[in-house]
Amino acid sequence: MAKQQGLRELLIDELRDIYDAEKQLTKALPKMAKGATSDELRELIETHLQETEGHVERLERVFEAMGETARAKHCDGIAGIINEGATLLKGEFDGAVLDAGIIAGAQRAEHYEMAAYGSIMAWAETLGLGDVVDILEQTLEEEKGADEKLTALAEGNVNDDAAALISAGSPAKAAKEEE
Repeated sequence: MAKQQGLRELLIDELRDIYDAEKQLTKALPKMAKGATSDELRELIETHLQETEGHVERLERVFEAMGETARAKHCDGIAGIINEGATLLKGEFDGAVLDAGIIAGAQRAEHYEMAAYGSIMAWAETLGLGDVVDILEQTLEEEKGADEKLTALAEGNVNDDAAALISAGSPAKAAKEEE
C-alpha cells in the first residue's frame, strides 16, 4: 500500500531537488564562464556563481528552520539543462553565436529555478512557514535578476553580433544581400 504523503513532504522533496540543482550549477557555471567569449557575459556568469553559492547556503538554512537534514535528491531537470550546455560548449559554435547559446542555456536554468522557488514559496506560505518564504524570497529575486540581465545582454548586442556572423552562402545571408 502506498504511503500517504502531504504538502509538507512534497515541499521537502522539492527543496531537496532544488538543493541538488543549485549544487550542480555551482559546478557548471565556471565551465560556462570559461566558454563565454564576451567579457560581459563571463562576468555576469561569475557574479551569478557567487549568488548560487549563497542559494545553497540559504537552502541549508531552510532545512534547518524546518528541522530537516540538508540532503540533496538528484535533479534530473537541471542535469538535462546542464548536459545541453556542455554539448553546446563542445560543439561547432564560437564567438557571439556561442555566447547567444550560452545565454539561452543559462536562461533555461533560471526559468527552471524560478518555477521551483515559486512553487516552494507558495507551499511554504500555505503551510504557515513564513520564515521559509522570507529566506527564499531573496533567492527568487536573484534568479529573476539574473534572467533579466541575460535578456538585456542578449538583446543589447550578443544576438545582433551573432546574426552578423552569417555564414557565406547561407539562405539567411542571401536574403540579407537581396535587401
